[in-house]
Order: sequence, then C-alpha cells, then structure tokens
Amino acid sequence: DVDPDVITGYNINNFDLPYLLDRAETKGISYQFCKLGRLNDRCRKRINNFGGRESIEINIDGRINFDMLTVIQKEQKLSSYSLNAVSAEFLGEQKEDVHHSMIGGLFLESADTRRRLAVYCLKDAYLPMRLMEKLLCMYNYVEMARVTGTPINFLLNRGQMIKVQSQLLRKARECDFVMPTMKSEASNDKFEGATVLDPLTGYYPQPIATLDFASLYPSIMMAHNLCYCTLLKPEQVKDLQPEDYTKTPSGCYFLKSSKRRGLLPMILEELLAARKRAKKAMAEAEDPLTKSVLNGRQLALKVSANSVYGFTGATVGVLPCLDISSSVTAFGRTMIDHTKKMVEEKYCIENGYAHNAQVIYGDTDSVMVKFGVDTVPEAMRLGQEAADLVSATFTKPIKLEFEKVYYPYLLMNKKRYAGLYWTSPEKYDKLDAKGIETVRRDNCGLVRQLVETSLRTILIDGSVPKAIEIAQKAVSDLLQNKIDLSLLVITKSLGRGAHAEDYAVKQAHVELAERMRKRDPTTAPGSGDRVPYVIVSGSKGAKAYERSEDPLFALENNLSIDAQYYIEHQLQLPLLRIFGPIMGDDSKAQSLLFSGAHTRKLHTPTPQGNALAKFVTKSLRCMGCKAIIKAGLLCEHCQKEKAADVVIEQMQEFRQKEEEYNRLWTQCQRCQGSLLEPVICSNRDCEIFYRRAKARKEVQIAQEQLARLKLDW
Repeated sequence: DVDPDVITGYNINNFDLPYLLDRAETKGISYQFCKLGRLNDRCRKRINNFGGRESIEINIDGRINFDMLTVIQKEQKLSSYSLNAVSAEFLGEQKEDVHHSMIGGLFLESADTRRRLAVYCLKDAYLPMRLMEKLLCMYNYVEMARVTGTPINFLLNRGQMIKVQSQLLRKARECDFVMPTMKSEASNDKFEGATVLDPLTGYYPQPIATLDFASLYPSIMMAHNLCYCTLLKPEQVKDLQPEDYTKTPSGCYFLKSSKRRGLLPMILEELLAARKRAKKAMAEAEDPLTKSVLNGRQLALKVSANSVYGFTGATVGVLPCLDISSSVTAFGRTMIDHTKKMVEEKYCIENGYAHNAQVIYGDTDSVMVKFGVDTVPEAMRLGQEAADLVSATFTKPIKLEFEKVYYPYLLMNKKRYAGLYWTSPEKYDKLDAKGIETVRRDNCGLVRQLVETSLRTILIDGSVPKAIEIAQKAVSDLLQNKIDLSLLVITKSLGRGAHAEDYAVKQAHVELAERMRKRDPTTAPGSGDRVPYVIVSGSKGAKAYERSEDPLFALENNLSIDAQYYIEHQLQLPLLRIFGPIMGDDSKAQSLLFSGAHTRKLHTPTPQGNALAKFVTKSLRCMGCKAIIKAGLLCEHCQKEKAADVVIEQMQEFRQKEEEYNRLWTQCQRCQGSLLEPVICSNRDCEIFYRRAKARKEVQIAQEQLARLKLDW
C-alpha cells in the first residue's frame, strides 16, 4: 500500500486517469475505484481551457495531481511536446514508442511481447519522474505557491489571475481591507496599449546598444503607487494638496505612498525580491541545466509580476480597473518617447560626439540605439552612460538599464529581429532571434533549418552571399526532389475535435484525418492528437487540403511532393523577411532567391493517386542508359557494351541502400534497448523515423531492380 502526496505522469489528466475512471465505470466498480484521494469522496473531472488548450482536471482530494505535460507546456517552448521529444531534449534518452493500435496484439501474442509492453509502460512512468527531478519542478512550484499564496493544484490548472487574486486577498487581510466579489461580465471598455516605435528595418553591420526598463510595468505601479485603494475620484482631489497625489498621463488620480501605500505595489515588491533571489542563485549555479531551471523560475516570477498589470486590465476578470491599467501604459508610452528624445538630443555631433545617435526601434520596454561607433566596447560604454543619464530623470524604482549590444543586427519588422548578443566585449554570448520561424511546428523542418542556417551564415560568418547561395541550393534541391521527406513534414493538432464537421473551414490536417479514418479507423488520429502531413502533387486546381497526405502513405505509394507549394507557402515569406531588409527591396530578394538558373531544373513527377493516374502508362526504360525500350532490361547498345557493368552497378546500389537501412535499423534497436527484437517504434518526432521508412522503401525498389536482372545463375 502507498499513500503518496504527489501523483505524476505524462498526459495523465487527459488520457490515463480519464481512461481508468471510464474503464472502472464500464466494469461496474467505479464507486470504490474512484476513491483515489485521502478523503472519502470520489475524484471529480472538470474541463479547463488554458492558453487555448482544452484539458481535463482530475481532482483527487489530499493529493497533488502533477501532470508533467501540463508543466512542460506552461514552462518550456519546444517544437514538440511528446514524451519522447521532451525526454530527448532534457534527459538525452527516449522510449520505444508503441502505437496504441499495436498494444492489444502485443498483450495477447506471447510472454516476450507482454514483457516488452511492460518495459514500455515502466518507461512511461519512469521518464516523467526523471523530468520532474531534473527540471526541479516541485521546488519551483512550491516556491511559487509560497510566494503567491496559491495552492499547487491551482498553479497547475489555472492561469495567472488566480496568483494575483491570492496575493491580493492575503495582502488585503494583512492591511484590514475587504476585497469585493464581483460578477465577471464582458465589457467594451478599451484603453491605449504600449508604444512600439516604427522600426528602421535593415541589416546593421555596426553595434546596436539595447536599453531596457527593468520590470517596466511593475516599477511604474510601485513608483506611482497605483492601486485600487489609492485611486481617487476627481471630486476627492479638491480636498488634497498637489504633493499628496499623482495625476497620470491618462488623466487619473492616485494617492502617493506617503499618504497610503497601495496593496499592489507591496505585492510587486515581494515578487521582485523573490525574482532577485532566483537570479542570484542562477548566477552562482555551475551546472548549465540548473542555470536553465533557475532561469525558468525567475522568468515565472517575472511573468507573475507583469500579470498584476494584466489583472487590472482584464475586462472579463475578477477585479478589473481600467484606470490603473490605462495609467500604466500611458506612463510607459511617455517614458519610451522621453528616452528616445533624450538619447538623440544628447548624443549628437552638436554636443561633440562623432555621430548622431539614432533610435532605430522601440518596443514596450526597450529601445535600440545606433550610436554610430564601430566597436562593441565603445557601444557598451555609451549604452551604460545613456541608461544612467535617462534613469536619473525617473521616479525610483523605475530604472533604465543597459543590458546588451547586438552586433551585427538584422531588423526585419516589428517584434522580428536577430543578432549576435554581446554582454561582454570579449565574445558574443549567443545568436538571439525574436519572432523568427525556428520553433513553430506549422512550419516544416526545412523552414526552421534554412532560417537558422541563413541567420548563422549572415550574423556569425558575416557572409550574405554565402547565405543567398545556401537558400538558392535549398530551393533547387526542393524542385529536384532531393530534400529529405522528414524536413517537409508539417504537424498540426486536432484541437477542436477529430471530425471535419468540428471545424468551420476545411483544413489540411483535418481532411487528412478523415481520409485516414476511412482507410483504417483503428490507426486514425483522434481528438487532441497531432497530425503530421505533407502536401503532394495533384490535379490542376486541387486545394491544399485535398492534397495533404500522411508522410508514410506518401512514401509507400511513391507520391511526389508539391515543391511549388512548399516554396510559396513555407519558404517564401520567412526567407523574404530575412533577405528583404538586407537587399532593401523584397522584389529584388524574391527574384534572386526564387527565380533564375537554380530554379530551371525540375523533377517532373509521374501522375499518381489522382484522376489522371489511370490514363498514364509508365514507360519501360533501359537499366543502363535510361532510354525508353519496348521490352527487356537493356537497350541494344548497353546489352552489347556494358551488361556486366550494369549488373555490378545495380548490386553496388543495392548494397549501399541495404547498409543505410541496416544502420538506421540498428540505431533504432539500440534506442529501444535490444538488438534482437524487431523495431516497432512509431515515434514520428524522431529525426530518423521517416529516413528509416524511406530507406526501407529504397531497399525494396533496389531489390526489384535486381530481380529484373534474373541473376539466378
């Protein structure tokens, strides 16, 4: 018997526990089985919607239901959230992925297959515990619960507002305030948001200094004592002295802290103090993963602090107060404009500087300044000097900090930029990119790979011509069908249901799921599953959703990829965002990358799987020179001159294909932990899954070619 405080697993809320509860009900034992908690109550289910994801919350009284999938989705930004992908990212190991359609067969087949299934289940339970330990999840959640006064199950299953509400209740009780219960109602009231200065897009080969406001919105609320309990009505101001209140740029009035300290500023001070402790521990940590985890903790505390502003501005919320939120953004706008004006007026030729400083971009809480200098140390010196100069004009604790230099820097658009990130003059820290298509899964792997390679070539190697050459080669290889299929797979989720009628418009992955269900209902994706697909060639005028196909089905049936679709709908926009600002003109970049000699050599597919396929007869070709022949294996010339060479060439090709397949097969066997058992893994997130399937198909084709030669002798 066990009496755990914490129950963990991976996706246990949406699959394991609901399945067990439904199974118990089917078997007529739900009354006793459902008493999983410490109280004599049955566990309960409810539907949550957090961050656009619908999930089931299983309430087990007296125990924390710590679903690691929920934790990873909230705290990590990954291209895939499958247990295999997450384990590979953080633990450097994976599990054999057995498709659910195979489980029944493995269980019934033999003792050996049942043992294999048992190992699969044990690894399924073991990996989430390893992840919880490695990522210090319990430590972080206990710390967050302590700082915010929020139960851990609330932190797991609810959003940011509950944390602010819990802190506000706790602080209100300490200060003898009563917090009202308000009915949440939709409102049309709006206020002006943050300032985003228009970017001067382009490629900057000189250092760009970045000045950031430290915790801008929280510091504004603390500096000006913005709170529910300090908000004044216009008629109340008449009875006060001017030094007793603050009038915000949006026209609202608040008492100064000398008269009454606000609850929200006190809450923010505690959150920022906890964040400061986490950052100090991160600086002292030596292990890279520990640093990463502590960085996650301080970022979570930062999000919690910023959520206090969001709490006041949520019109459909617990306690909305647009006077506070509009005042915060109004102060933020004036501060960004003030910073730009002050920097450009101070650092100019008239004041004895070599160049006129120029703010090339500003976004909410930061400005990026081109001082005109050529070296990183000089940009850092001027950046620090400017930050100190501007900070002195603001009310404490508002502080403008010099944080980093980008050198070189590529500014593509609002909230889209990349550059080498320097915090010390000796060497850059990393390549930093914002708003770039390197993580999103609705872009295929080729986009992510090509964007990353192009940025590294431009920013690290400093070679724009080489980056253009790389992009042109990728376009050429795509048109000639030389790109690995695994790089062309797009993945999307069946978030609203598994059937086409659940969606207002036709979508590629939804229509594919319908077709897969007609082919084989047992292996078709269900609601919540991610559907991998490729876009194949089809009849003229066919929509993309009609040409979406399962990558394995496309491989098995030799379906050709629609290269033009991938160029127009996947590669074009991301590459133009990078090369357009560099060349100063999108049309010039488009002409250079997507037309010219490198686009003239095309792979012409044989029509398959469409209405024209039945009218097409495949020509018989000579195995030596590929000339069209009427019958046999070789044309007359090859039969006389190089029959033996053709045999040797075909056998060598077969051996090469077989060696590649065996290498991939062995790699999969090592991963599953046995070199004796067949590979049944169906982990489509694995980088070699489709390569193994393609290699198997190529071996089959090579075998067929050898069979045509009739080498029985």
